[in-house]
Amino acid sequence: MFDIGLAIPTCKEGLSSPVGFARPDQVIQIIRRAEELGYHSVWGNDHITAPQYAREAFADPPNFYEPLTVLAAAAPVTSTIRLAAAVLVLPLREPVFLAKQIATLDFVCGGRFTLGTGAGHIEKEFEVLDVPFGERGTRTDEYLLAMKELWTSPAPSFHGRYVNFDKIAFEPKPVQRPHPPIFIGGNSRPAMRRAANFGDGWAPWLVTREQLPERLSYLREQPGLRDHPRPFEIVMPLATFQIEDYSHRILGETRQPHEREAIVEEIALLDQAGATVLVINPPRTQSVEQLIDWLRWFAGEVMPACGR
Repeated sequence: MFDIGLAIPTCKEGLSSPVGFARPDQVIQIIRRAEELGYHSVWGNDHITAPQYAREAFADPPNFYEPLTVLAAAAPVTSTIRLAAAVLVLPLREPVFLAKQIATLDFVCGGRFTLGTGAGHIEKEFEVLDVPFGERGTRTDEYLLAMKELWTSPAPSFHGRYVNFDKIAFEPKPVQRPHPPIFIGGNSRPAMRRAANFGDGWAPWLVTREQLPERLSYLREQPGLRDHPRPFEIVMPLATFQIEDYSHRILGETRQPHEREAIVEEIALLDQAGATVLVINPPRTQSVEQLIDWLRWFAGEVMPACGR
């Protein structure tokens, strides 16, 4: 029915991190136990700087780990679970260097990496790195094209507005061919068009289950999918986040079912709405041990009812 993934506390905001901002060794422990329990994937999100509301939620400044680094650390101590970044803010990274990082990570983990990426929406992060916020969409599209060229061509060449190279050597190629799966994040129509044209899936942000069918109707009418049908994943969280887009102002408590029957019912409704991949955010716990107990409960009680 669903591939079920786990949001890991790399740089998840306080409202959705299960143990606040965990130590690196604890994050690796969580990933290893998720693999043993049969979870399909782990997903770490990306912030270069901490949103102000996340800083205000904790007495001590939170750690925001860089997701590719964490996933690289998890690669040699896991063997089956998929390692996903979602979503990596693409225009904040130099694309040739990023393509090399991703190809290397996919090589190191034996072809288990998934790239969730998008244009970003926190203007402050762009200011810090001196990247024009208004150019984030055009940069994202061009960077995706350039990285695909690097991953697939024996002698990559690309000439664009932001990226230029000609018949360069670029090895290793990713293990996954033609390249790791690309899931495009975002809730805007440009993000959905980008997913249809460039991606293997769409990871909505702040799109509710009730809104999903209408959004999918729009997405499937885009030429990238309509004229070139292909397997295409829809990634949805179990939680509903009460956050204002762009400002990231908290509007209310995160909503997520906690009892088995309510969770199973919500998963069935997400399936009917069109989701194909479910990412769960465990409830906040006081220790990693309590979190792992919850993961064990979910794997034993909920996954079998969902066909997993």
